[in-house]
Amino acid sequence: MPDRLSSLDASFLFAEHRTAAMHVGGVMTFAPPEGGPFDVDGFTELIGSRLGLVPRYRQKLREVPGRLGLPVWVDDPQFDLAFHVRHAALPAPGTEAVLRELVGRILGRQLDRSRPLWEVYLVEGLGDGRLAVITKTHHAMVDGLASMDIGTVLLDLTPEPRETPPDDWRPGREPSGLRLLLGAADVALRRPRTVVETAARAVTDVRETVSSVGRTLGGVIDAGRRAVEAKPVPALNAATGAQRRYGMARTTLADHRKVRKAHGGTVNDVVLTVVAGGLRRWLITRGEPLTASTVVRAMVPVSVRARAGTNAGNNISAYLVDLPVAVDDPTERLAIVREAMAEHKRGGQAVGASALIGLVGLAPPILHSLGARMASQYSSMLYNVLVTNVPGPPRPLYAMGARMLDMFPMVPLGGGQSVAIGITSYDGGVHYGLTADRDAMPDVDVLADALTDSLAELVATR
Repeated sequence: MPDRLSSLDASFLFAEHRTAAMHVGGVMTFAPPEGGPFDVDGFTELIGSRLGLVPRYRQKLREVPGRLGLPVWVDDPQFDLAFHVRHAALPAPGTEAVLRELVGRILGRQLDRSRPLWEVYLVEGLGDGRLAVITKTHHAMVDGLASMDIGTVLLDLTPEPRETPPDDWRPGREPSGLRLLLGAADVALRRPRTVVETAARAVTDVRETVSSVGRTLGGVIDAGRRAVEAKPVPALNAATGAQRRYGMARTTLADHRKVRKAHGGTVNDVVLTVVAGGLRRWLITRGEPLTASTVVRAMVPVSVRARAGTNAGNNISAYLVDLPVAVDDPTERLAIVREAMAEHKRGGQAVGASALIGLVGLAPPILHSLGARMASQYSSMLYNVLVTNVPGPPRPLYAMGARMLDMFPMVPLGGGQSVAIGITSYDGGVHYGLTADRDAMPDVDVLADALTDSLAELVATR
């Protein structure tokens, strides 16, 4: 039988709607290779030749008739590489501001559900002869760490591309609707008790949701009773539209490590403190009142794939961390963040992603879809901003002889939220990527600059 989505992977599919595109990705820039310009046709061919290493990239989703089971992955018999790998060019002089505008427009467009859920854009015309590569992959396919694994499959450790095994892929026969129904029935027959129990729990959760959203969230999130206490921050919690802006901030891993060495904690503690300081600076430019009680609640996802022994799909927990944006002293902000993260780890207070979005394991997909959509709609009740930090490759990578210079992540934007912040380390750099609502945050570049200023402020305290 075809591969069936897990409940968590399916939740990212069901949570998607007109103003909430659920894809992740990245923006990579490359120096021109020695001996000539970048061969974009050659890179397209390279992607095609290596798709055998990532079989999911030639599969599409099929819904079970009547939504009586979770969707399944099937081979796409009409797979079209040219549809997924697209070429673009920036107008001269090819500034990064124009690149960011293009990224924002690409972010706002949802992936075509009738095809494999990914796209790659090869963007020529960037200043100094550089090439930009923009990737989009639906969150139902990968989490942050898994997407990095897929990215490195398409890249090389040396300027000389490695040999790729021959690919004799032929699409499997697409299952009929009847076969999909029989497969869903087989799952129910093999695990009837679990299905019945989880369905009953789903009905209870949905009934509670209709009567009281706040009470439902409090009941679903066992480790986060205080989540219902999350207070809106007007600049961060606004009506979310379909269009996006994108911001980028380049920093160095060495600077983060200097702060960690001077004040203790982890590099991730420093990253969260940089975000707290950057948000503080940006809120002040917005004229937001900052009182002693003002905090910004961040949801900080943590991948547990390695601990769970899995190597594909989504397996995520998360911390809810209050960022002390009202605190003026950067070292005090770091101490508060460091203690909050230590307390989470000591108490095992990670919140399972299934709990965060109100899922109930093997609940019927219709109820599953309803819970995921409501969680997306009311995500601002749980937290004010998403902050996700994923380690990337520590050494330089290459594509067709061109060295990759940087790697900025793109993360989905929750309903009722103005910005989501993704962070990726690569080859000595730490790159912040900001996905923002186009109307709610026209000043996303101000926040990006505030992040670099926040790190500089921390480095100066050594």
